Amino acid sequence: MSVVSWRHLAGLALIVAATLSAAASPGQPGPRRVGVLTPSAAQWEATAFRQGLGDLGYVEGQNLTIDVRSADGRLERLPALAAGLVRSDVEVIVGINYPGARAAMDATRTVPIVAVAIGDPVALGLVGSLARPEGNVTGVSNMAGDLGAKRLELLKEALPGARRIALLLHPDEPIVAPQLRDLEPAGRRLGVELRRFPLRHNAEVERVLADIVRWRADAILRLAGQAITVGKRTAEVALERRVPAMLLQRPEAEAGALMTYFADHPALYRRAAHYVDRILKGAKPGDLPVEQPTQFDLVVNLATARALGLTLPPALLLRADKVIQ
Repeated sequence: MSVVSWRHLAGLALIVAATLSAAASPGQPGPRRVGVLTPSAAQWEATAFRQGLGDLGYVEGQNLTIDVRSADGRLERLPALAAGLVRSDVEVIVGINYPGARAAMDATRTVPIVAVAIGDPVALGLVGSLARPEGNVTGVSNMAGDLGAKRLELLKEALPGARRIALLLHPDEPIVAPQLRDLEPAGRRLGVELRRFPLRHNAEVERVLADIVRWRADAILRLAGQAITVGKRTAEVALERRVPAMLLQRPEAEAGALMTYFADHPALYRRAAHYVDRILKGAKPGDLPVEQPTQFDLVVNLATARALGLTLPPALLLRADKVIQ
């Protein structure tokens, strides 16, 4: 073999060795494996999460794979799905809402978990404290447990004459209890009667709304807790039944709810992407403080107000982040 050929082969060997070394180095790993565990496909902001990771340099199919496991609204499936993610050797699990995060935590105490849109991660037992989570869980709270009174006050401002307000809630959700503790004193202070109406699935919406109409409720307030799975349908049926509804997120106002007020969920998922990035780069979840939301969206559907014959206070409309005409 000629000297040129030997040199050529030696050069190729050096290139291959350098490539393998770069791929194995902590700074430039191969495709990173992220698992997502969600109670239902509708409950996680996939676009915002992927955009957040994209802004940080991750491209699915190149340096990133995302394995999404959804319980399709059947919470009893979450433990098996979580165990499957652990067996698949993902490097971090993104647990959506309390049920997803809890199932992931029960399945592993070693794989890092980023919990997203959790009402009260300390009270729910996911972390030791917001500042020092300590275990394998960190993430982003949506402060659902602390927003009940504020949401009721906004609804009462929109409907000063309201005296009976129906509380739609998922009876199996732990985050419901702190919301009720926040709501009940506010109800007494505002002079409104609050009655609880359990609602788990879309199939129950018409029946539960009929019960609310029979009670002659002046308005509906939907509590957080698996609410997005029934939120849009609730908005549609409430409008059909001519009951003003305060639901949770912007798509529900667009579907016909009178109002929504809650943390900006796409922003939470973009922040969750930063947590995933830091963990993939070596940070320990127990050292990453749980983040609380800084953005809360008040959305008012003026078209719904007109359809219901309501005149909303101008001051409320001025404070709204979005007014749907």
